Amino acid sequence: MATVNLSDYKPLNISNADEYSIGIVVSEWNDFITYNLRNGALETLKAEGIKEENIHIHYVPGAFELSFATMKLCRSGRFAAVIAIGNVIRGETPHFEFVCSGVTQGIKDCNILTDTPAIFCVLTDDNKEQSIARSGGSLGNKGVEAAVTALKMIDFNKNSN
Repeated sequence: MATVNLSDYKPLNISNADEYSIGIVVSEWNDFITYNLRNGALETLKAEGIKEENIHIHYVPGAFELSFATMKLCRSGRFAAVIAIGNVIRGETPHFEFVCSGVTQGIKDCNILTDTPAIFCVLTDDNKEQSIARSGGSLGNKGVEAAVTALKMIDFNKNSN
């Protein structure tokens, strides 16, 4: 388990960031967590020079639907990267494992089947307290980390062709 804030980073200073268009897909399930992740990603993208009008947010009902929406955005050719934001908290049934496995494989497929980086920002925690700690609490905000990852992968994608 992480015990330090992992969301601290040095400014990236990516040239031409204002030209990038970023898609964000946000699960409405556990929105008290996912909206914090979304906000962390938004603040970071804007701080790094992405224009607000170039950040396109789409909402889906739950984490399982992230794969479909993320794939649609990745295949559209409109975005330099797509961030999938969700939260699944372990319950008393195997549902947790099925949802986590499905969304993980779905986002992985976006990365394999398209040329658009798909960034996995889905918290899969044992309890609500762990999710709160990772969505702006004592352990930082994974939305910040997802935004930084998206920008780094855009740069990698741009420079690896």
